[in-house]
Amino acid sequence: MFTTCWSVKGGSGTTVVAACLAIVHAQARRRVVVADLAGDVPAALGVADPTGPGVLEWLAAGPSVPTDALARLASPVSGGVELIGCGVGSHAGASIDEMAGARLARALRSYADGADVVADCGRADFGAAAALVAESDRSLLVMRPCYLALRRAVRAPRPSGVVLVCEPDRALGVADVEDVLGVPVVAEIPWDPAVARAVDAGLLVTRLPRRLLHALREVAA
Repeated sequence: MFTTCWSVKGGSGTTVVAACLAIVHAQARRRVVVADLAGDVPAALGVADPTGPGVLEWLAAGPSVPTDALARLASPVSGGVELIGCGVGSHAGASIDEMAGARLARALRSYADGADVVADCGRADFGAAAALVAESDRSLLVMRPCYLALRRAVRAPRPSGVVLVCEPDRALGVADVEDVLGVPVVAEIPWDPAVARAVDAGLLVTRLPRRLLHALREVAA
């Protein structure tokens, strides 16, 4: 399964959801490859940032770069999780077109060789990220029940499903999001300070909060 996690606004929790999905896959004794287009997955997993080139350099290299070059960019994290870091290139993806994103999707499938792939696309508002979302088997829009985010989501590519990071005292809920976007909310992640503490302490891999684990287990199945 090739899954992309993306958002329409910063601070939605996309990176944490992508990292946790990878952990849940690995806990099921499945090999999983994580592609980081946003730059924060190593921090969420509690590991040092990879040094040297990464996904952005692979994209910028153009169609002549070999598919197997991704293997040289990957590094093991733990328990069957492999990380292909973002790299040191510019995060302004305007110069990286959709064709490059489609090539990356094919290369990730080839490198993973049947393993699960999770890509943190961050805000999918530039060519390569948008193309990666379009090429995936399942695209998950990670969002909070926020009116401003919902307005942007209406104009965004149609996801396969929504992962809703629920916050107390919000006026909008699951039914509102599903009605406006016309796609199901596949997971509700309740606001939980334990998640922030686990991320801040670098313990997400070893101490995945129970409420987060339960919310994403069915999504990873």
